[in-house]
Amino acid sequence: MTFAGSTSGKPARKRPILAITAAAFFASMLPAQAEKLTIWGGWPEMEPFYKRVGEQLKKKYPDLEVSVELIALREHEKRNALALPSGAAADVIEMEVEATRYLEGGLVPAAPDNVVKFVKDGKHFDKFFQDSVTFEDKIYGVPLFRGQTALYYNTDMYAKAGLSGAPKTMEDYTPYAEKLTQRDAQGKPTVSGWSLRLSGGGQGVAEKFWINLFQFGGNLLEEKDGKWKAAFANEAGRKAFKQYVENVQVLKTVSPEMKADAEAFELEQTAMFIRESWVIGDIAKKSPNLKYATAPLPRGSIVIPVNLYVPTKPGKKADLAWEYVLQANEPENLQWLLDNIGWLPNRKDVDYSAIIAKTPAFGAFVNFPSDYKFFSLPAIAPASEILTRVAARLVDGYTNPKLQSDAAIDAFLKEAAAEVDTILKREGLLATP
Repeated sequence: MTFAGSTSGKPARKRPILAITAAAFFASMLPAQAEKLTIWGGWPEMEPFYKRVGEQLKKKYPDLEVSVELIALREHEKRNALALPSGAAADVIEMEVEATRYLEGGLVPAAPDNVVKFVKDGKHFDKFFQDSVTFEDKIYGVPLFRGQTALYYNTDMYAKAGLSGAPKTMEDYTPYAEKLTQRDAQGKPTVSGWSLRLSGGGQGVAEKFWINLFQFGGNLLEEKDGKWKAAFANEAGRKAFKQYVENVQVLKTVSPEMKADAEAFELEQTAMFIRESWVIGDIAKKSPNLKYATAPLPRGSIVIPVNLYVPTKPGKKADLAWEYVLQANEPENLQWLLDNIGWLPNRKDVDYSAIIAKTPAFGAFVNFPSDYKFFSLPAIAPASEILTRVAARLVDGYTNPKLQSDAAIDAFLKEAAAEVDTILKREGLLATP
């Protein structure tokens, strides 16, 4: 697996410790009991997995109580932002690239020697995933699973529209969407041809735009000598943004008011969409009779590693928390995770072949062209802020009737890129020309 733009793995500069803002509020949440572990995460579908791991650990520690508290991702990020500076976070927490901000602030202890040995073993993880939990040459967490995208499409709708396979290029997606859109007598779409991410809080809108942008040969950010700059105010950015505008405003193959994403796909209210592998597990539970297939994207996919960290200060309880983290990475648990939840585990020395053979939809996520490329979010402190700011602009822009000409789109992208560069400059991370 190679990455067109990945976490740099280079030491980042030290930053001041984040302000303590909520000590009193979170004081009551401190896990004071010696035999209790609290797990926080931002993917609620992971609850049965974490409970399963807890039950396994209780066989060794009968008095152990494991509390799994999973909430929506953006709320989880806010919870971490409040609790980590005050020392009131859970014993085990999930984090993506936003972990860098807390590692820079010294708010999460480094992993103990046995965990470092496990993570650094090349049999377990590729360097990309090792780098994702490394800061200033120290290991702070353990890789668990990753977000990686592919196309999901309804095979019945494809057949009805006379389409025999997935689109080969990003330009193909629009005529496919036109053929697949179902309309009422007045021409209003009732089933979207392609469910695009048009709204929603946080950075997800920008991530989805980045995925489409990448298919046109672009990137939201690009790295130069360990620093970064906006990279989407160009032809690739214009093509990606214009495709949204054409589908929403001109062709009306989708609208912000329609059901979207996995829910729409499972209810057969959209014909295709791009999403991570967890949808396979979700479809199996909520719409087991749905006829669908998956396909790799035209050029490559985003890969976002999700890792486990232990914020608890070193000691008996932290040792127990790290034991929980390593238990989560046992082969049988990772196989169960893929088979029952659908997220792709990052540990590579585990045999997943039987699960993949049983569920062909995983094929698009593990069997892809040799020249397929991967990219990831940069592990820099302002990553979430940048994506959130870009997302806010995109949500407004997709439905703005003034943004249909190339000139208007170029100006829109130039202004958004300037805001991104301003954030990077403020953080001392802006690459020089």
